[in-house]
Amino acid sequence: MSEPSVLPIEESEKHLLRNLMQAYRHDMSEFDRSNPDESGLFDVGNYFDVYWTEPARRPFKVLVGDVLAGFALVRELSPQTYFIAEFFILHRHRRYGVGRAVAFALFDRFPGTWHVSQAENNVPCQRFWRTVIAEYSEGAYDETWSESQPRGPKQVFVCGGG
Repeated sequence: MSEPSVLPIEESEKHLLRNLMQAYRHDMSEFDRSNPDESGLFDVGNYFDVYWTEPARRPFKVLVGDVLAGFALVRELSPQTYFIAEFFILHRHRRYGVGRAVAFALFDRFPGTWHVSQAENNVPCQRFWRTVIAEYSEGAYDETWSESQPRGPKQVFVCGGG
């Protein structure tokens, strides 16, 4: 499998993210107990369009070769303080190091302090992020409990970029 690419999603490609959000929201429904609406679509939230109007929000697509494999939404909370708002790799590309490579690429792209939170009942997500962050930061991270969205464990660490 080729190394994944992490590329900005241009406003003209907004449909890619909207479509991938359906697969993501389906996966998350196992943990947040959400259901699709009467037309079979999951709500993508009222924050969707702001990724192309607010400079502190950055949408990225993940490609493996030329195949769309997922997305990541990054927010800059304050200068050089970043947050993974959403992160999704299609099942077909999991367990091959794609998510790890994407996370590392984002951390390298935005040096500073990172906050990564997981829902309290999403144990697979917690396992993934703890492993990736421990490797990237060489164990130099703090874990606390976040009462904000998502409610659950939150890792905080500082990186200098690649």
